[in-house]
Formats: sequence, structure tokens, C-alpha cells
Amino acid sequence: MGVRRVKEFNIALLAKWCWRCLVDREGLWFKVLLSRYGEEKGRPREEGRMGSAWWKEIVKIRAGIGVEGGSWFEENISKRLGNGFNTYFWSDCWVGTVSLREIFRRLFDLSVHQNLTVGAMHALGWSEDGEAWRWRRCLFAWEEELVVEIRNLLSNITLQDSETNTWLWRPDATVGYTVRGVYQMLMRQEIQGHDVALTAPWHNKVPLKVSICVWRLFRNR
Repeated sequence: MGVRRVKEFNIALLAKWCWRCLVDREGLWFKVLLSRYGEEKGRPREEGRMGSAWWKEIVKIRAGIGVEGGSWFEENISKRLGNGFNTYFWSDCWVGTVSLREIFRRLFDLSVHQNLTVGAMHALGWSEDGEAWRWRRCLFAWEEELVVEIRNLLSNITLQDSETNTWLWRPDATVGYTVRGVYQMLMRQEIQGHDVALTAPWHNKVPLKVSICVWRLFRNR
């Protein structure tokens, strides 16, 4: 039990830096990470073998690689949308707990706008004839159906031009991330504070159309 306590505390402590990478972008230490490793989609890059052991462990937690509980960190964060200009459309989790890149992998692979933010995609237009939907080739009929599904998913999304996006720690959206809170969560080996409307529909064994339907039903849409 003592070994487990130390292990979970170390994970909770390292994960704190994952959180600070998201919420403290103006901090000196974050700028140091960017200067050393570079930036990729709003976050310090992994940097492979060249990264320090400390940074490699943080990246593993962020990516859910080789960590008990898998991607528990990513599953417990979400974005409260403002203008959408510091949230990446395909790769960030801003609709539910799964990125659009994972839900609509085929469309992501075909998109010419793989690295645009939510705000930029919205500015291009994600309605039926919007410029956001530009592809590397003509779509097949079943791929066109995916486009209809993603447009339906986004049909009630409203951006706030005067507000910036903010990160939320789902288990405690008021206080935010704390080492103590995450340590207790890991010791109980369960993820607390999930909104069923956000987490329940998205499962890789559930057909995409069913997931979208349930997602909309939870929100009375």
C-alpha cells in the first residue's frame, strides 16, 4: 500500500504540470518549455529521445501511455468555449470527451484544414456549403454522410466573440486541479465528477450515429 501511495502521489504531482501547460501559458516555466521543445497545436512538443526524463513522464501522463488508468488526465479536462481561437478543431476535446479527430477519423485524414482552431473553422463556415469542409479529393457517398453527421453535431454550438476559452477540471470545476484531489481520485481508482451527457455516448464500440443521437438527446437537441 505504501508503494502505491507514493506512486499515485508522484503521478498526481507530475500531472499538475500537464494542467499548468494548459492554464498558465504566460508563465515563465511554460515559455522555457516552448523555447526548448517547440510548440505543437498549442502545447510543448514531446521531442522524443531528446526530452528530459521529467518531461517524458509528463508527456506519458498527458497522452495516457503506459499509465495505469489510461488517458485519465485527458478524460477529466474540457474546454469552455469562448471565441474558439485557442482551441484546435480536430485534436482538442471540446465536444464531449473525445476529439473530433477520433470520432471522425476519416474526415480528419481528408481535410485540408487539419490544424485550424475552432474559431478559424467557424469563421470559414461549417454550415452545409461552408469553406470549412474542404477535402483533398471528392468524397464517397458514405463519407458525405459523415459530413452531415458532424454538421449536425455542431449545429447548436455558439461561440462568444468577446470571451476566451478556458480549461475546466471536471472533477472539481470550481477549485480546479489540485494534487490532493487527484491523489485521492487515483487512490480510489475511479474517475469522479463526470457528466454522463459528456462521457456516456462516446465509446469505440458504439456506432457513431447512435453516439451522436444520444449526445443530442442528453442536451434536448
